[in-house]
This record gives sequence, C-alpha cells and structure tokens, in this order.
Amino acid sequence: MKKAIVIFLSMIMLLSANACSNNTEISDSTSSEIVQTAEPIQLVNKMTETERSKVNKHTLTLLDEPADIEDIEHKVSIEFKTPTPEDMLANLENMRDKMTDDEYEQAVEGINKMAESGESYPTYPVYALIDGCLYSGMFWEPENDDDDNYMIITTYNDEMSEFENITFYTFEEYLDWAAKDYKKNGFSDDMIKNKIRQIQMVRDALKSGDYETLPEGSIDPLLFTDPYADPFADYRNIWEYDRTAVEAIKDSIDEISIYDEELNTEFLVHVTLPPNYDKDKTYPVFFLTDGVWRFGNHTELCKVMEDGDSDDVILVSLGYNYKIDGTNAYYRFTHLIQERNKLLDFITDNLMPYLGENYNIDYANSSLYGHSNGGVFTHNALFKSDLYENQPFGNYIIGSPAFWGLYDEVFDLDSEGCQSDYGYFDRNNTLDKNVFLCGGSLEDPDYADSYNGHDTTLEGLAKLNERLESHNANVTYKLYESHHYQFIPEMLTEFLKETYPKQ
Repeated sequence: MKKAIVIFLSMIMLLSANACSNNTEISDSTSSEIVQTAEPIQLVNKMTETERSKVNKHTLTLLDEPADIEDIEHKVSIEFKTPTPEDMLANLENMRDKMTDDEYEQAVEGINKMAESGESYPTYPVYALIDGCLYSGMFWEPENDDDDNYMIITTYNDEMSEFENITFYTFEEYLDWAAKDYKKNGFSDDMIKNKIRQIQMVRDALKSGDYETLPEGSIDPLLFTDPYADPFADYRNIWEYDRTAVEAIKDSIDEISIYDEELNTEFLVHVTLPPNYDKDKTYPVFFLTDGVWRFGNHTELCKVMEDGDSDDVILVSLGYNYKIDGTNAYYRFTHLIQERNKLLDFITDNLMPYLGENYNIDYANSSLYGHSNGGVFTHNALFKSDLYENQPFGNYIIGSPAFWGLYDEVFDLDSEGCQSDYGYFDRNNTLDKNVFLCGGSLEDPDYADSYNGHDTTLEGLAKLNERLESHNANVTYKLYESHHYQFIPEMLTEFLKETYPKQ
C-alpha cells in the first residue's frame, strides 16, 4: 500500500472509553430479521512484499512478563545531513542574537569562502530511530563535550508566545532542562525517565560509533503515526482481560504482528479459535476493533460457544503492539476517525485476506464491530464496502457512533459525507449487508460538552436508523439501559447468539 502523511494532533478532544462491566437491562427496540447467506467469497491479498515480510504469527505473549529493558539490546539508526551553504546561513541566523556583529560577519565570510572553494561541510545528525521508534530529542554530538563548545536550541518560551534560544554548555545541563520540559508538557515520571534514556542512548551511540547510518532523506517524521513512541515501553499491563479465563484457552489463541505500510503502524491481532476447532471446516469471523478492551471479551464469547448457546465462529480483535498505548485517544482518533479510509484499506485488502490464507473463513457471514470512534469507523466501512473488490463482511455492528467528533475546526473529516452515508444510495439501489445499530439509552449526557450544537450520539444513531429504514435495509436497532460503554459485553454475547444460532 502507498504510504500516507499523518498530521499530528496538538489537542485531542474526542475521548471515548470502553470497558467490561456488569450486564444491563434491554429497553424497547425495533428489529429486522438478520438473513444469513451461504455464498462463498474469495478475497485477494494486496499486501506489499514489505508488509508480507514483517508478518509474525506466534503463540500468545500477552500473559508474558515484560522483559527487563536493561537486558534488551537496542538498535540505534541515525540519518545524517550534509548541509548546503543556504542551510549554514539559515542556522547562523538562528544564532544571530547570541553573536556580536564581528562574530556574525566572520562566520558569514567563512561560509561564503567554503562555498566558493567547493569544500564540503561537516555532516550532522538530523533524525534517529531506536528500535524503529522515532527519536524526538536533540543530538548531543561528541565534540560538544569539549570545554570550548556549546549547544544552542530554539524552542517556545514558557508562555508559548514566541521562540527563544537556550544555550547548554554541558550534557548534564541539557538533560536537566529536557526533564523539566517534558514535565511541563505533561509527561509522566516513567515517560520522562525513558525519554532521558533515549537521549543518553543516542549520545552514547554517536560517541562510540555503534549505530546504523541511514541514507540522507530516508526518514520523514510525518510518516510516523506516533511522535512520542517509546522503545522502552511495554503496555501489556493496561490490557483489560480475565487472566485466569485467558490462561484456560490460551492454546486456542494465535497472536499476529502485522504491519501496514499505508499507516506506517504495526498492529497486533488476536485470533481465538472456537472449541473443537476443525481446520477443515469453514467458520465466520467475528471481528472486534479496540483489541486492548475487546480481547477480554473473547473468553466470554468462547463460553457461549462451549455451552452450545451459539454456533462456532472465529474471534478476531485488532489492537496495537505492546509498545503502544491502545487506550490513548490519539491513536483511536488517528486510525478510527482521521485515517479511517486507510484503516479500511488495511482490514479489507490486507488483514482479512491474510487471515483467509491461514483459516477457512466464511466471509459472507462474518461480522465487523466498532463502538464510539469505532462506530464511526464501522459506519464508514459499511457505506464504502461497495467500492472494494474484496467483501470480507456481511454484518456490521455500529455501536454508539461518535459522529459529532467529525466536526473538527482543523481537519477535514468529511462530516457531510458521513451524514449522506458517503453517497452509498446514490451508487446503489439496495444495501446487501445486515446492520445492527446499538447504544446506551442513558449515554447522551456522557459527552454533553462535546456536541457543540451538533446531533448527540443517540440523535445521530436514530437518524441513521431512519435513513436505513427508508431504503428498506436489513437493520436492527436496539438501545440498552446503559451509559456509553457498559452494555458492550451483553450486546456482544446477545449478537453472537442471535446472529449465529446453534445449528
């Protein structure tokens, strides 16, 4: 897939939580019968060679104890730049107020003489990676340890009103300032500790020469989805699940690391096979977004199958590798909202075809679930499904869609396209998918400060139901007596039983 530039958000106001909780009562609902089809569907895998080379299917590692970062060997890669005379003069201007007129004129003269002679300028580091994560600190080069040298950086002042230059004469001075700056910007103590470790690691690599040299121009920082990636982090502890229940079925769980070039992100997929799984049989997939929370529902759904209360399905949840905090609103907004088309490309043309190469899948009867930001994504996936050659899902769950999050003053998130269901019914007379709309009857006050005059969550959901009914779509609409997310475990169990009754 083609790579895409991701613009980093300075502020994310869209926060949406999901968690397991107690079951709640069901309120009145309207429904349409869900019709199963048996038409065999084949998918075409459109992964690039790079994407295929990075897939790693293995046993479950979620239960493993995080390794001691001191015992892990880390790889540092650095990109250097050979400056042009224009670069040198621009850097000189940044330091102008720190120099006397004579010093400035001598420096300009020296640069011009080097340019005339054709002499090359010394290279300097511009970007670095630690274990593939983008390094965001400054470079303290070996020569800066000399008594006569110093480093100047340009940054915002404390009031964030204008830039100022700060001079450091020792590495320790810079580390002390960096720690305070991270603290000022809201980083936790653990994050600050790891940031300082990164600075020290890059500095040590530059001093020892123990690093990989990358070609000039090979790193584009805008292509890194996470500008604050931490190569020393391990977020297994924030995944929500019942450890005892997972241990009981862990031999039925495959864990897959899969990279998407278009999003420049490594995802983590958990595949839970049904009880008495037969590799020669064909099974629908029940696909859940927000794996950091929804993997925890695999055990409950497996119990439903084991008790004979539903037919067997393959459970799939999509999350991030353990170096990424999947509960962070930044990632959920980036992938489920801002880059939802690219995520749809990945699931439709990469992930689901890959899963079909490893398991026998009944795509026509497979289901895609998303809630809140994920509900916006699933809505997008449903009404753009006709634009794809691959058809991996026949059923779509749109839970508590946060359509109001599309009204953003900075980014064009196509709120108008969403309201018209992306022109699906302009291109098609009928919808050949089954749709389950759901939400919590008590949830509108949960995000009252976020609506800003636009439809609330439930208003947006009701209007979507009206549009689908006007087109005679096969839609089920149900509200649970619940706030924003508490109904999810009950809803998933209920959907499994009703959509996949025991044969």
